[in-house]
Amino acid sequence: MDVFDRINVQDLLPGTESPSSPLSAPDLRLLISRLDSHSLRIKSAVQSFLLSHQADFSSLFEQCADLSSRSERLYDDISALLNFISENPIEADVSRIVRQIVQRKREAKEKAEISEFVEAILESDAKLSEMRNDLKNGRVVESAQGLMELKGALGITGGHGDYEAAEGDELAVHGILKRQWNECFEEIQELLLRYMEMSVHFEQDSSALHVKYQTDADGIHGLELCNVLKAMEVAGILDYGLAKTADLIMRYVLTPVASFKTMISCIEENIEELGSEAVLKLAPSDDPGVCKVDGERMYSTIIKIVEFIDKFLCSQNGTWMRCLGKLTWPSLSDIIISNFLSKVVPDDASKLAEFQEIRKATIGFEDALKKIMFISSSDDKDMKLSLYADNIEVHFASRKRIQILAKARSILLECSFNLPQPQVDRKEEHAEGSSGRVTLLFSAEKCVVSEAAKQLMELVHRTLQDVCLLPPKVGLEFYQAARSAIVLYEAIIPVKV
Repeated sequence: MDVFDRINVQDLLPGTESPSSPLSAPDLRLLISRLDSHSLRIKSAVQSFLLSHQADFSSLFEQCADLSSRSERLYDDISALLNFISENPIEADVSRIVRQIVQRKREAKEKAEISEFVEAILESDAKLSEMRNDLKNGRVVESAQGLMELKGALGITGGHGDYEAAEGDELAVHGILKRQWNECFEEIQELLLRYMEMSVHFEQDSSALHVKYQTDADGIHGLELCNVLKAMEVAGILDYGLAKTADLIMRYVLTPVASFKTMISCIEENIEELGSEAVLKLAPSDDPGVCKVDGERMYSTIIKIVEFIDKFLCSQNGTWMRCLGKLTWPSLSDIIISNFLSKVVPDDASKLAEFQEIRKATIGFEDALKKIMFISSSDDKDMKLSLYADNIEVHFASRKRIQILAKARSILLECSFNLPQPQVDRKEEHAEGSSGRVTLLFSAEKCVVSEAAKQLMELVHRTLQDVCLLPPKVGLEFYQAARSAIVLYEAIIPVKV
């Protein structure tokens, strides 16, 4: 409809008038007249438009009336629903239904957990029975493996007696299973220890160490020694299981060799007829030229013994050998030091060079033990012999210091501190060195001293002379020994005189 286009007032005015000039009264009347005419055309156009679209407007009004009635019905329905809900609330029913659903789910979950727990209990009981059967049939390795698997399943930590501490906070059936596990653990431990005692024993009459590869006992035939050691390793009792064997070997085999009570020779004997036993015989040496304290011979004998143990007892298993070494090497090294190395420390500084041969033999001895894994190649604590041999100068100085102090103490306790009686002979009175007369070093005068003091000062003087010839570390020990001798003099004289 173009009648609704924008009306430009300027178009209704005379064209000669300027837009900025004021309108006169005739112009205004003309403008009003034209606007009225234009308004009539608009009204006529609107009327004709409505008449031409009467059907469309009627349909639109009917739809509006229909929507209005529908909204009223919807309002009535919603009002009725709200009234029904207010009169009959459903929150309680919904809450009750939700609680029932939660309770059913909880019960189902508990039943599933109980079912799983019962299955675990039955499975654990079956494993315990299976382990006991394996133990009765000599399958000690399988029994030990099952025991360790069941230990984790039952939540057992630490030793086999820890189950008692948790009995108050657990189910009775769980505690029963733990007690059964503990009993089974004790059974297998007792059996393995008994087999170790039967497999390795020492005959004192024949001085022979016997190692049986297979043992028959408790209805089990042909149980191999290597399987016994494997079972102990799996069960975590290898240290405990080898303790008695290590003590036996240490007491009857290694200690006599290291302490030089008798110089012995090792004879390895493998019984081929039965194929189940190896024997290490220890017999006194028949060589009359062998010295009582022969370090190289002692080292070689110990290496032979350790090689025999590695081959026949530990089956050349490094873990087992290392465990046996931990149980025996600390005591063995101490015996070697006290019975050999400490006794061959030179008494004279000029003989320190001769000790280097013993040092080389000691280092070679420990290197051989490292190859067999009897001692650790990375732990410096196992190098006790090499460390002792490397510090020979310190040991030499320590021994000499003890000797100097012992001699000084003997002089102070045994000798007389009485001064010599005055001499009538003037010549003898002035004679140096006679009747305790000595010439002072930094004075022209002379004095009389006791025999004990004279001997003590001579000992101190000789010690200080040696200080000038020795290495600094050793010389310091000698110097401290000389000072200690003077301190002894100062402590003893006031008491004795």
